[in-house]
Amino acid sequence: MPGVLLEVAVGDPRDVPGAAEGGADRLYAVVRGPTCGLSPEPAMVSAICRESDLPVFVLLRLNDSWSTTGGEFARLVGLGEDYLACGATGVAFGLLDVDLEIDTETCRMLLDRMPNVPWTFHRAIDSSLDPRRSWRRLLPLPRLVAVRTAGSPRGMSAGYDDLLATITPEIAPLAMPGGGLAAEHVPWLLRSGVRQLHLGDQVRPGGSAKAYVDAGYVRSWRSMVDDLLDGSHDGGVR
Repeated sequence: MPGVLLEVAVGDPRDVPGAAEGGADRLYAVVRGPTCGLSPEPAMVSAICRESDLPVFVLLRLNDSWSTTGGEFARLVGLGEDYLACGATGVAFGLLDVDLEIDTETCRMLLDRMPNVPWTFHRAIDSSLDPRRSWRRLLPLPRLVAVRTAGSPRGMSAGYDDLLATITPEIAPLAMPGGGLAAEHVPWLLRSGVRQLHLGDQVRPGGSAKAYVDAGYVRSWRSMVDDLLDGSHDGGVR
């Protein structure tokens, strides 16, 4: 049975040691914003990449909506190219059209400008008109390795049940729950076939954005998911 990939959000090079030492599998570089964050400066991405050999995905997002303009699109392409030149492995973005459907046309245009680059479709799916239909539109897109979702724009405290009900064997390999993920959610998500999890405030002391990622907090999540997969305590996934 495959292990669980733990992705940890980092906004500063000083976050990286805690994530790496605690057992993260991938870093997610982002600047915290009002909703789900914004793109960091390339210099910050370069500094993060220098701190560890872990793969780094970087958020491509220039405004606090799920759409982009022609001018912004060119900037997103340029940022993506800069991030990759700095050592990033992949990118993350989420785009909706005016009807709150997945903007597959713009997604494909962006992917065409960054050939062979793996990517994550992130939380925009939670604001789409019909998440189940959105999954059907996302699945055929090339090089998609994860869809980060909380089941609701308000996070997993509101969307967990809907998210769990949405997961099918086809969706499970790509689903990456994140946005208020709690320990009590994990056994049921793993039983549904989920094998990627996104961590943010959960691995910072006090859940504070001002605190750096703590290795002990990451390690506790790493141990929990590994133990669940091993079935080494009650509630294990066998």
